[in-house]
Amino acid sequence: MVEMMPKWRRWRMLVLVLLTLGLVAACQGGSSTDRSGAITENCTSVEHVAGITCVPNSFERLVTLDSVTFEAAIAVDLKPTATVFSNLSSHLGNQLNNVENIGQFGGPSLEKVIELNPDLIVGVDSYQTIYAQTSQIAPTVLFKFEHSGQWKEFFQTVSEALGRGDVAQKVMADYSKRLEEFKAAMGDRQPKVSVIRIYPNSINLYLRDSFPGTVLQDAGLARPPAQDLGAEEAQRSANNPIQQAISRELLSQADGDVLFVWTAENEAEANQEAQKKLEELQNDSLWKTLNVVQNNKVYLVPSYWIGSGPLAANAIVDDLFKYLIEAP
Repeated sequence: MVEMMPKWRRWRMLVLVLLTLGLVAACQGGSSTDRSGAITENCTSVEHVAGITCVPNSFERLVTLDSVTFEAAIAVDLKPTATVFSNLSSHLGNQLNNVENIGQFGGPSLEKVIELNPDLIVGVDSYQTIYAQTSQIAPTVLFKFEHSGQWKEFFQTVSEALGRGDVAQKVMADYSKRLEEFKAAMGDRQPKVSVIRIYPNSINLYLRDSFPGTVLQDAGLARPPAQDLGAEEAQRSANNPIQQAISRELLSQADGDVLFVWTAENEAEANQEAQKKLEELQNDSLWKTLNVVQNNKVYLVPSYWIGSGPLAANAIVDDLFKYLIEAP
């Protein structure tokens, strides 16, 4: 159980962190170590997007600032003390039990983090704006994360920084083994698999180098031509490496032999609007002309299809077995 500080001490520490922000930001100079700024023993230097941090070789109170690093930690058999909570983490199930909630992505409560007295903090690179503060609370490592299609490299990098690189390799080997079993079960069948997400105000194709796109590639599954775009080409054409919005008139680009579709938003109101958009789409005459709709091969799937880690990837593989192997 985490030892809690007296309230007066928590507030004093928070004030000190905020007061030293300017000094720390000026002194970081591309390197950081422990909360005192001194190189410590029994730790390993890790270079990351915000500097160099001496990561303790042994730690018990790990705080993750986002669901991506949280999933990476869970996948290598670590149990973070706290993380931000997300409505898009349904596949994590009871993994969030007994984990402290420090807020939503992009806005973690530093007071709560201080109260937990962590000995290591990790997160994605978008947290560089608060790095000077978090690194005064505990050694902090921030990892580059451009888009979810880079999940394999990200997972390995995080795992190695946490001293669990060998465990990560086994996790990925098990993932590959499952995919080989899937390919064997599919045999010579080569269905074109379409993947779309319904937003409150748009319909988006998920492309080849998106998170689900990489899993489909690993599974040896083909994509419709409009969705078979790599990250660089998609960035040039749609200013987004993993997805592209289409108009109602271009719904044919969502057609395929199988279609996986989902709505997923962190805010309840936005999620309700996306559900309404899906219902409107399902009643659209153009939607009903799609071959995949007429063949009853449209499957609504959960939010882990926009995940970014090995647990979500394996959940997608479960769906591939369910809908492409086991379904009548």
